[in-house]
Order: sequence, then structure tokens, then C-alpha cells
Amino acid sequence: MAFQTGLSGLNASSKNLDVIGNNIANANTTGFKNSRAEFSDLVASSIGVGGSNNAGLGVAVDTVAQQFTQGNITITGNTLDVAINGAGFYQLQMPDGTVAYTRAGNFKMDNSGTIVTNSGAKVLGYPTTTTGVPTSTTAAPLVLPTGAPIPAQATTTVTAEFNLDASATTVYNAVTDTPPYTTYGTALTVYDSQGAAVPFTMNFTRAAGTAGPPALDNWQVRDSTGALLLDTGGNPITLSFDATGNLVAPVTMPQVSIATPSATTPNITTTLDFSGATQFAANFGVTNLTQDGYTAGSFVGMSIAESGVITARYSNGQTQASGMLALADFRNVQGLAPIGGNNWVETYASGQPLMGQPGQGKFGVTRAGALEDSNVDLTGELVNMMTAQRAYQANAQTIKTQDQVLQTLVNLR
Repeated sequence: MAFQTGLSGLNASSKNLDVIGNNIANANTTGFKNSRAEFSDLVASSIGVGGSNNAGLGVAVDTVAQQFTQGNITITGNTLDVAINGAGFYQLQMPDGTVAYTRAGNFKMDNSGTIVTNSGAKVLGYPTTTTGVPTSTTAAPLVLPTGAPIPAQATTTVTAEFNLDASATTVYNAVTDTPPYTTYGTALTVYDSQGAAVPFTMNFTRAAGTAGPPALDNWQVRDSTGALLLDTGGNPITLSFDATGNLVAPVTMPQVSIATPSATTPNITTTLDFSGATQFAANFGVTNLTQDGYTAGSFVGMSIAESGVITARYSNGQTQASGMLALADFRNVQGLAPIGGNNWVETYASGQPLMGQPGQGKFGVTRAGALEDSNVDLTGELVNMMTAQRAYQANAQTIKTQDQVLQTLVNLR
């Protein structure tokens, strides 16, 4: 029996060394989770006898348990490197159509714009609106818009925030152009429906005030030629300010029609938002001047937020959300079965996956430009290896000793 006891110890120690060796070999594997061999004793007992005075039969490897502790996060600077800081796994669609899970976020992009792993598995996520709001709870392969450019958008709103000098009391004389209509003015570029750039100029000239009550200071808006800028109803646009310098008219922001350079594109109809305009005794100055149109743009890059939202950048300066990384978690993560390639699959012991978004509930956040290192403590594994080696030697010694005992019995005369 002692031979079998020692042999069980050799087998268990050998298995332990295999586990430790695998941990050490994967000390630099992205997203790797170390394992440990857990042992249980073997005891013989007689049927119908309470208790046991028999010696143990040895040891067996009860299980090899995975340790899903967080690994260190290393900054890489690569846009498609994404670490999970906290709980969760990326969901993958394997080349054979099955589903797997991984903590390794060293992703790539294939020739169709699909985000994939090194083994070709597709990374799954949620489709979103252009502002990053998920439109479905069903995960699908994430595809970046690297193909056709995004279409142009015509300008619909021009927002201008500025201060008109209250100390400029001279009413503009259109006959003599006094003071010059260009004294207070600004310009920007707007876009038609095909994305063609159209210059748009606004000049502001003093007009006769309104006696009231209440008394108002009036300014008129002119185009680049000095002509009055008319709204779509054919009325001159007049800005009126009260005694405190705040805009009181127009209450409804005017719409104007801007001619386009092409006869095939309609005129640009845009709303002029002057709600931030003021009239104080200070120099004329424009503090904000924006418009919402843009020309067509091609994909030039991407970024991933902590919420998992993937934002695509385009050559026209626009950014649009193109999807969101999906995370999965399990009631018993140690029940996951490793299949190699830094991947796991669900089992009956792990339970079904619980899907969610990064940063919500118990799910961790995503960190772009970084990777999660292996959680192997190399120093600790080397100490464990020495301990396992000594255990192996000790079990071998028990077999050697038993052999010597038997040899002594055989040599009795």
C-alpha cells in the first residue's frame, strides 16, 4: 500500500508542477488567469465499521481552480487595445459560429472594418445611434465605417454670440456708408446639401431707436455687399436691446435663405440663433460662432470611451458613435472552461452569461490604449515550484524507503 500512496503523491506533485509551469509560461500572456492545483486525501474504510483506523491511501488532485483576479493594466497607446478594469468578459463570435469569452483586449481590424481578435474571432457589441445610445440589446459583430464616406449635411442653424458696442450711437447712413457697414461684422462657412462650402457674412449697423415704452436700441443685419439681410418672409432682420443690454427681439429666431454656387442644389435655409447677443458699453466681440453643416468625410480614426462607446472620426472633423462594446459576466466565473487562445466558454457550472454595458452595475469600465496583463505572480510561482519539487522528492523517498524494507524482508534467512 505504501507504494501506491507514494505513487499518488508523485502523480499529484507532477500535476501541480504542470499547473505551475503553465502559469509561468503565460506570465506575459495578455488577459491570462492563473490556476492552482487543489488536493484532497484518499482514505480507506471498512463497510459497517464506525470510524477508521486505516492509514490514508494517498492524495488526489481534486480540481485545478482558475483565479480570476484583476491583472495589472499596461498602457500601450494602441487604439484597438482595450482593457477591462473590473468585472466582465468580451463576447466573441468564433470562426465556427460558437460564442466564447475573453479578457484579452488586443483587438485588430480586418479588411472589412470588423473588429476581430488575433485568432479571427469577431468582437460582439451593441449597435448605437450616432450619439452613442444603444438601439438594441442583442449583441452583433462590431464593424467600423471604413467604407463609403459619411454624406454631407446642409447647414440648418447658425449660432452667433456677440456684443454690440452700446457707445456706438451714430445711426448708419446707407447713402454715405457712414460709419462703414463693415465696422461690426463676422463671417463663417456654411454648407449646402452636397457639402459645398459657401461663405456667409453678417454685418451689424446701428438703426434708429424705438421711443417705447420701453425704449429700445436697434441694430440691423447686412450681408457682405451691405444690403439688408432679409428673412424668408422678406423682412429685414432687426435686433432690439432693452435698457439692460439684453436682446428682446426677435423673440423667434429668423430664418434666411443663402444662395448656393450650384444650380442643382437648393438654397441653404438656415436659422440664425442670436439669442446670446448683447449690447453693452464694451468693444464689439464675437464669443461664439458655429454652424451644424459639414461636407462629406472619410473614416480617419477611432476612439473608445470608458463606457465602451466606439467613436469614429472623419476627415471633415465630424465624430459619430459606431457601436458599443458588450460585456458578459457569470454567476460562477470559475466554472468557465478554457479552450485556449485566451478564450473561455460557458458551462453548466458557470451558468448563462449576464450581458451588460461597461461601467453599468457590476461591470467594469473599458480602458482604451491599454491591456490587462497576466495575473501571474512570477515570484510566488517560483516559490510554489520549489515547494512542489520538494514534495515530489519526498514522495519518491517514501517509495525508495518501502523498497528498502521489502528488500530487507526478502533477504531474511
